[in-house]
Amino acid sequence: MATTKKAAKKSAKKKSAARKYSPKASKSVEREVKAMKKGQLKSGRSGKKVTSRKQAIAIGLSEARKAGAKVPAKKKSSGE
Repeated sequence: MATTKKAAKKSAKKKSAARKYSPKASKSVEREVKAMKKGQLKSGRSGKKVTSRKQAIAIGLSEARKAGAKVPAKKKSSGE
């Protein structure tokens, strides 16, 4: 009986096998991370050099969104 409950729980948790991010989005992120590693990636308004991997990924995803690639929506911040 315990094994069937576990199996039922696992199947309920399982989501569809569809990709969250499109290959186009992956290419965009990869390009931005490479630019960051070369020291060529600049942030938006200030134009400062990006040194954070997370920031490089965020820039890549943002550009992919603008280009119409399949990317999940941004997480909303609770502070504002």
